Amino acid sequence: MARTVKGAPGGTDARRERWKGHREARRAEFVEATIRAVAAHGPEVGMDEIAAEAGVSKPVLYRHFTDKSDLYLAVGRRATELLMDQLGPAIATDGPIRERIRRIVNAYLGVIEENPNLYRFVVRGSFTDRPVEQDVVSEDKELIAAALARLLGDHLRAFGMDSGGAEPWAHALVGMVQNAGDWWLDRQSMTKQALSEYLTTLIWHAIDGLLRGAGIEIDPDEPLTSGPRLRLITGEHTGEAR
Repeated sequence: MARTVKGAPGGTDARRERWKGHREARRAEFVEATIRAVAAHGPEVGMDEIAAEAGVSKPVLYRHFTDKSDLYLAVGRRATELLMDQLGPAIATDGPIRERIRRIVNAYLGVIEENPNLYRFVVRGSFTDRPVEQDVVSEDKELIAAALARLLGDHLRAFGMDSGGAEPWAHALVGMVQNAGDWWLDRQSMTKQALSEYLTTLIWHAIDGLLRGAGIEIDPDEPLTSGPRLRLITGEHTGEAR
């Protein structure tokens, strides 16, 4: 009697991989359905609404997720991807420092403006039915702060300054923008553009004050990558940033 060889086409391993790929695809479909249900029903959405949006029964959902907390974490990871898809390019793109700050703030506010219920769903974590080991919100903050710390560190080193404070400053900025965004989502007492400009001004002046404390003044609207002119505040001489 012929035996099926593991790893051969149509063998045990191949079937296992196909089943794994199918399950992952179905999980991804259900995550997207959950995001749509959250948008339609709010952050207090229930499994009934999610199952209806997905076009399946609740038992089918539970076949692909251990429990509600497992689904919450999967949605949180997807929300992180959506956030970083917008923030990543904004952080990585070169240009004048004030414009870079504005792009980053705009990108963050744009994501929470477009997905307010998803943002609240992830931040509140009320959907979970047990404590979760992974803190999605903290991980998001860590990702954004790490990227900002690299950006701030590069700028400080470009001016021959100590970059040791880049990491705590980055975390402080992330906390400030997130808290302002929370307030704005709840109050909606100004436009996104107005809030973005307020935050951009505040962040720029914090950086400007730091540079001035080291005797350096720069033009915030001149690209740093193009060899910006910088002036020592003492006025004794002018040089090029390296």
